[in-house]
Amino acid sequence: MYIVAIAWAFVVVLMTLVEATSPQGSVLGALFTLLLYGVIPLSVVLYILGTPARRRARLCMTEQAEAVAASGPISDDPDGSRVSAGVPVAPEREEP
Repeated sequence: MYIVAIAWAFVVVLMTLVEATSPQGSVLGALFTLLLYGVIPLSVVLYILGTPARRRARLCMTEQAEAVAASGPISDDPDGSRVSAGVPVAPEREEP
């Protein structure tokens, strides 16, 4: 997919150079050639052709989020006590 886009960008850059350096051409015409033949069409085509990859990535992220949610809460403590290190715990009171 990207090789065609690179080839088309190369052709458009050459068209832009010819437009800018020819006696009948202008730099403004070269700018419009670059935008109207290169940047805008390539951005639309690459966006459309990238839709399946974005959809797969979104589904993969959703499946990962569901797997994390199904696995239960995650504890930071290695002993699994679920007590945060920043929260002081009252000592147990011993009865005499």
